[in-house]
Amino acid sequence: MKTYLVGGAVRDDLLGLPAGDRDWVVVGATQAQMEALGYTAIGRDFPVFLHPHTREEHALARTERKSGRGYRGFVVDADPSVTLEEDLQRRDFTINAIARDEDDGRIVDPYGGARDIEQRVLRHVGPAFAEDPLRVLRAARFMARLAPLGFTVAPETMELMRRMAASGELDALVPERIWQELRKALVAKQPSAFLSTLHEAGALAAILPEVDALYGVPQRAEYHPEVDTGIHQQLVSDMAARLAPGDDLVGFAALTHDLGKALTPAHVLPRHIGHEGAGLKPLAALCERLKIPTEHRQLAQLACREHLNVHRLAELRDATVHELLERCDAFRRPQRVAQLALVCEADKRGRTGSEDAAYPQGPELVRLHAAACAVNARDLAAQGLSGPAIGTALRKARIAAIGAARTLRRPDPP
Repeated sequence: MKTYLVGGAVRDDLLGLPAGDRDWVVVGATQAQMEALGYTAIGRDFPVFLHPHTREEHALARTERKSGRGYRGFVVDADPSVTLEEDLQRRDFTINAIARDEDDGRIVDPYGGARDIEQRVLRHVGPAFAEDPLRVLRAARFMARLAPLGFTVAPETMELMRRMAASGELDALVPERIWQELRKALVAKQPSAFLSTLHEAGALAAILPEVDALYGVPQRAEYHPEVDTGIHQQLVSDMAARLAPGDDLVGFAALTHDLGKALTPAHVLPRHIGHEGAGLKPLAALCERLKIPTEHRQLAQLACREHLNVHRLAELRDATVHELLERCDAFRRPQRVAQLALVCEADKRGRTGSEDAAYPQGPELVRLHAAACAVNARDLAAQGLSGPAIGTALRKARIAAIGAARTLRRPDPP
C-alpha cells in the first residue's frame, strides 16, 4: 500500500501557485483495507475515501474503460494491481498527471507534465482524452486560469478537441456539468480564454450557441474599435472578472448582456438598434437549457434590458431613473443596483483602448439609489397619510431625492 499526492496540488506547487485542495491516490489497497484503517467510503462511481484525521480525499488507483456515450459511460477497475502510472494515464492533461510520493517527496511524472509546465503547454495525456466530452470544457476552463501565465493549447490537443466537437459527442453533456465548468471559468482571471478556446475548437456552438453567434457580427468602429462582437464579449468578460473578482453573478450577466446583437438584421449592421430587448429571447433559451439559477437569470435579464439606459444615465429624467430602479426591484433587492452597475462598467470598458476609462455612471447609479432608499415610508405615515396616498407620496419623495443627489446630468438646452 503506497500513497501519492496527485493532480492539482502537485501542478500548482510546480507553478508556484497557492495550494488548494489536496487529493491522494492509494496504490495496492482494497476497500476493505481502507475501511479497516479508519477511512470513510464516500465514492459513488469509484472508490473514494476520507482520511480519518485530515478528512482529505483518498482514491484507490484505478483504470477506466469506455462503455457508453457521455462522460458517465465508463467501467472502473480499482483492483490492487493497478499501478500509479496506469492511474495517471487515465487523467486529462499531462500537467495533472504528476504525482508526489508521500514518504520521500519524489516526483513521479511518466507523461512529461513538468516539462509542459515549464513550456506553458496544455496537452492531453493520450487517446483516452477523446472518450470524455467534458474534457473539452475542462481544457477551456483551465485556459481561463492558465492563459495569464502564458499557457497555450498544444496543437494536437486542439485538433483532437475539434474532432470531438464535430462528432456530436458534446451533446451528451448534462446541463449541470456545463454550468459547473462555465461558472468556474467566469471567476477565473481570463474568462475570454474559455470562450476563445471553445470557439477555436468549434465547441462553443454546441455549448453556448447564443454566445458563439456573436462572433463575426460587426459593430461601429467609432464605439467598438475591436469591431467583432465576439471579441467585444471576450473583453467584457475579462473586465467583469477584473471589476468583480469571484462574482459569477456579475460574470454571467456580463457574458449574456449583448446576445441580441446576433439577431440584428444584416441591412442594419454595423448599427444595433433594439438589441437590448431582442437579447431577452436567446437569453431565456440559454438559461432554460442550462438550468441557470434564478438569481443569475434575473440579473442577466436586467443587464440585457437596461445596460444602455445606465450608459446614458445623465440624459434620463429623475422620474425615469426612479422607473429604472423600480424595474430592477431595487427597493426590495438593493444589492442588484451595484451588480448591474458593475456589469455596465464592464461593457463600457470592455472595448479596445477603453480598459482604463472612467465610468462615472456606475457610482452615480448607486448613489441615486441610496438617496431614494433614504426616503422612509414611516415618516410619510407620521404626516397623516395612509393607503394609496403613501405610495404616491413615497414615489414623489424618492424622485425628489434622486434629483437632489444627482451629480451627472446633461445641461439643459439654452
